[in-house]
Amino acid sequence: MSLGIRTLVALVVAAASLGDTAATTAGLGRTTCRYLPTDAGWPSDSKWSALNKTVGGRLIRGVPIGHPCYGSSPDAAACLEVQKEWTDLPPFLEDPVNVISFYFESDTCSPYYGPLSANEATRNLTCSQGRLAPYAIDVRNPAAAVAGVKFARDNNIRLIIKNTGHDILGRSTGQGALALWTHHLKDTGFFTYKSKEYTGPAARIGAGIQVQELYEAAGAKGYRVTAGGCATVGAAGGWVQSGGHGPLSAAYGLGADTTLEFEVVTPDGKHTTASRSKNADLFWALSGGGPSNYAVVLSATLKVFPDGPVAGSRLTFIENDPVKYFRALEFWQKHLLVLDAIPGFQSSVTLLSGVFSLNYVTLPDATPADITRALAPFYQELTSLGIVPVANETTAHPSFVQHYLYYEAASVYSRNVTVGNRIIPRALVSDPARLSGLTNIYKEILAHPNSVAFVIASNVTHARVGTKRGDNPIMQAWRDSLFITNLGILSDPLATAAHLEADLATVNTWQRKLRAITPGGGSYMNEATHNFEFWKTDYYGEWYEDLVKVKKKYDPGYVLWNQPGAGHDAWNVAGDGHLCKV
Repeated sequence: MSLGIRTLVALVVAAASLGDTAATTAGLGRTTCRYLPTDAGWPSDSKWSALNKTVGGRLIRGVPIGHPCYGSSPDAAACLEVQKEWTDLPPFLEDPVNVISFYFESDTCSPYYGPLSANEATRNLTCSQGRLAPYAIDVRNPAAAVAGVKFARDNNIRLIIKNTGHDILGRSTGQGALALWTHHLKDTGFFTYKSKEYTGPAARIGAGIQVQELYEAAGAKGYRVTAGGCATVGAAGGWVQSGGHGPLSAAYGLGADTTLEFEVVTPDGKHTTASRSKNADLFWALSGGGPSNYAVVLSATLKVFPDGPVAGSRLTFIENDPVKYFRALEFWQKHLLVLDAIPGFQSSVTLLSGVFSLNYVTLPDATPADITRALAPFYQELTSLGIVPVANETTAHPSFVQHYLYYEAASVYSRNVTVGNRIIPRALVSDPARLSGLTNIYKEILAHPNSVAFVIASNVTHARVGTKRGDNPIMQAWRDSLFITNLGILSDPLATAAHLEADLATVNTWQRKLRAITPGGGSYMNEATHNFEFWKTDYYGEWYEDLVKVKKKYDPGYVLWNQPGAGHDAWNVAGDGHLCKV
């Protein structure tokens, strides 16, 4: 049986039961903690059955994807299929509780451990639920989300939101939580939005719409829209609610710069909307202040823009001489100061040891000749260094979606990576001494085994994208940025929790070093670490306290909680897994 079919068949329940674990211990006597399945206060089977009936039979039992590999009668064939797909995204994107992050799945139910393990030392390991939600509601309408919110509140259990599970910070996981699975909210409509602030074309998209789906739908209507680079990211979920950068950011801004309205269920169980004219403070917080913290988003309305031709380019070189390699990298970063002045010019570069790959350039309403002229100084620098690209092409496509599909949609992403991030300001690259410091950090990162770094550049200044300070909680570091740098370590599929902790510690060390050379700056939270000690200033910047006020207004009881959500330190996960008020 395929993994997708196995998940659907095994998980849909009519009267789900946790008979092996429910109420096996005395209640904690702490009403300031959320209940876990082992607590006497955990909802009874009859309550879960009633919830299932309320949501039309769409209550799902959360099961770790690796569970066929365990138990007294493990399924060897099914386990082999899980192993084949363990580092791939699709099985986790289509699952109601499993997520792509190796760290947050940890070694819970790893298909390489347990009774079928080739390693005798790991054969006695068992499969547990870990951080994965034991139940999820397949949300297909607002009523289901309202029912889920009310059930979590009334029964004192954790509530989380899971869309695609792309989140690498663990915000879609929670021990003992009820998950609201929004992946199937796929409605999309295009219309003329009318308000005091904006009248023009817009798209209303369900929370489950993914980036490529949105691009294709917009293209079919003659539009472009700002969304992410990875095809399977949820466009209305954590991407836009944390800011959201992508191939068109240099033309139209971050995702949060294009928001017009959100359809939500608030933590008190009300189905409503948030816009600049209604629940304006909630709208503001949702437009870049972090996801899964203020309300459950069911749909988002975004600005769209007339489509047209898009020029693109990519280039790769391999250089084993580190002097030449890092000279070329420094020149590229300095040349970004020139490219930054070209409206709409966006680029994404991948760095490996000795490898520089300009994955794509996006330049709307331009020609290949425009890109060739823009990149000419970089070509000349490579020639002067004696570096010959192994690939170099420039293209033109009649629409953005065709450009996107050519350059990005076929990219293969792996889930076994620990990621960090830093926003790099123009002022650093303009200063030779500071740029040299950044180069030294890149040298350290790329010398680490199985490491990777990215340089993603787009001009999102207020002047470029037509916004002003305070329109949303996007911190000033973004507006001052020349590019963001992502850094990561690819982990072994057999990595233990200890190995993943070590990788996380290393990435946090790199983030600290980048922080030291970018004082007063920040990081893009979606691509940073969940436990960075400077999360308040670096992920939220000058808007942190304002976001906490919104949190306390709409969710004073912390029905929604995630780390590093704004204000999350008012609650804490105890050593035994209970989420408790501090």
